[in-house]
Parts: sequence; structure tokens; C-alpha cells
Amino acid sequence: MERVCFTLQVRPERLDEYKQRHQGVWPEMLRALSETGWHNYSLFLREDGLLIGYLETPDFQNALERMEALEVNQRWQREMAPFFKGLAGRPDEGMMRLEEVFHLD
Repeated sequence: MERVCFTLQVRPERLDEYKQRHQGVWPEMLRALSETGWHNYSLFLREDGLLIGYLETPDFQNALERMEALEVNQRWQREMAPFFKGLAGRPDEGMMRLEEVFHLD
């Protein structure tokens, strides 16, 4: 299982709305994530807007490609894009993946 950690930057003035949106993620989006290999997926948000994402998946590149092909993901990415700073495209294209340097197993 591949462990993936990434960062994005949420606009500080939109933090509350960003958190609210994630309290009601669309059921079809939740299903899509699960069905395309996004497991144990979590998001953590610092008060300055630093967003840390973590997930486990058999193949991250495959999981990204499978999500990209889904209409529900296209809609979600369009709606979420205005929440982020420094993006040239969609949030799922702007994730800055972090290198894993230690894992206690």
C-alpha cells in the first residue's frame, strides 16, 4: 500500500467555508474516492490555510487517473478551485506531494 501526503494552500479568508463544504461532501464523491482507490483519506487544515492531505492507495497515479475520468470529480474540482491560492489548474492537479522519510510499522 502506497502512503501519500500532500499540501495545498487554502485562502485564509475562505477557511470557514472550506471546512463547511467538507462537512457535507457529496455521497457520490465519497463513493468515487473509495471505488478509485483512495483509502484512509484525511485532510488537516492549519489556521493560516496550509492544507495537509493523507491517503493510502495501491497505486496513487492510477487513483488520480481514475478520479480524473469521473464527472463527479470534474464538478467537485471546479467548485473547490476558488478556495485555493497559487493554483494554475484544478486542486487535484496542484497537490504538492511530500516525500515520506519515516514510517513506524
